Amino acid sequence: MALPVGAKAPAITLKTKTATGLADVALLRNAGKGKTVLLFVPFAFTGVCTEELCSIKDSLNIYGSLNADVIAVSVDSPFTQEIWAEKNGLNFTLASDFNKEAITAYDVREDNFLPGVLGYAGVAKRSVFVIGTDGVVNYAWSSDVPSVMPPFDEVKRALA
Repeated sequence: MALPVGAKAPAITLKTKTATGLADVALLRNAGKGKTVLLFVPFAFTGVCTEELCSIKDSLNIYGSLNADVIAVSVDSPFTQEIWAEKNGLNFTLASDFNKEAITAYDVREDNFLPGVLGYAGVAKRSVFVIGTDGVVNYAWSSDVPSVMPPFDEVKRALA
């Protein structure tokens, strides 16, 4: 079960790759200033994950108008994420949870991803959390079915 609404969001710092090199990404970097939309996706370069993040890219101005920072997390390396972002024009932060610290803390770790097909252990379940200015989870959604897209209308309502 994913980290529930009302829980204090874990203070985790991951890595991202930028044009100038590796940088730290504090998942609570917006605390005290605004809200955070934290997206967990299974893998870079997969169809549904790319569709999800491109839909965020296309509506990033809406999230900005709601005073929300958007961070997408996957277990891919920051170098893979950088290429994925460049290829798809992703203009928000991608954070590498290569060591699986965040997916474990948010309780969205999938240890049998696509059983019978891949069966990979230790990837993120497709999940979304809205973290309030106070660092508390205001909205939580997670799916055991990797092809199910998050309910972005609900996410936007949680930010309003």
